Amino acid sequence: ISQPSSSSYSMRRYTAQLAAPAQHRDACLPSVRSSRRLLVSLDAFRSLLTKFGIDMTEALLQVAAAHADRYCRCALRYPGCNMRFVRGEIEYLDRAGIEDGSVDLVISNCVINLSPDKARTLSEAYRVLRAGGEMHFSDLYCDRRLPAAVRAHPELLGEGLAGALYGNDFIRLCRKVGFTDPRQLECEEVRIIDPKLKELVGEARFFSITYRMFKVPGRMEDLCEDYGQVAVYKGTIPGCPHAYDLDDHHRFVTRKPMLVCGNTASMVGETWLAPHFTVTGDRAMHFGQFDCCGGNGPKPAAAIGSPAASGRGTGGGACAGAACCV
Repeated sequence: ISQPSSSSYSMRRYTAQLAAPAQHRDACLPSVRSSRRLLVSLDAFRSLLTKFGIDMTEALLQVAAAHADRYCRCALRYPGCNMRFVRGEIEYLDRAGIEDGSVDLVISNCVINLSPDKARTLSEAYRVLRAGGEMHFSDLYCDRRLPAAVRAHPELLGEGLAGALYGNDFIRLCRKVGFTDPRQLECEEVRIIDPKLKELVGEARFFSITYRMFKVPGRMEDLCEDYGQVAVYKGTIPGCPHAYDLDDHHRFVTRKPMLVCGNTASMVGETWLAPHFTVTGDRAMHFGQFDCCGGNGPKPAAAIGSPAASGRGTGGGACAGAACCV
């Protein structure tokens, strides 16, 4: 298991915080460079689920493969090993033999910021996902576009900071490949403590953010629209009997009806979440733009660099906002 060095900056949560969905059907595609916490969370998956690990380094693949059988049998108590590790590049999952629409869940932990072609990486993730599937990942983001000299600095590259995407550019890339409404789950500012690196990045601020993005072709809109739809969580997701957090500003309390926008209705009603929710209403009648800011309803995430907090569960700070309800 490999994680970026933390010697030059300070953080409380750099790894993804997720409760792995238990009802994915057949295949999960994580990056091998996932944290132990992320891998342990996969215990929620059924033992028959096939898990693929992708990495470009043979040494890391050998380490992962050497421990896979023991991990499955001893830690997860599965009857056999259901993990397979493939050498490849995340920008070219097709070359690694991952077919269109063959994966239910894509997980990545602090890897995409290292990719020289982030657009293709996201596009490949969208391609391999089945309709109703999800990409769930944690990575580093910045509140501005970094200068070329900063992006090419060897030490910043090694720390994973040089490849941090500007938050708004990330949203644009997501929408371009098909992930129209990325939702933010966790956000923590990464504070650089090394004086030399602080001088290099200037006023730029960095954030560790966990996102989830659903593939629901033809159903996601670039703004939240009101169709009068109501969603009720049944309390049936393992580990979440009382409430379920879809993102950092949508908390569904078990059996409590919640008015939701069309995108949220599709996320909980047309994906792997569908068996756990009851959604009332369709899109036959439109009532204008959905208001996430009024009353006691869910609050929108703040944009990167704004003084506002990003909403529930982020611990404050200025974090990258999701495309929802902005």
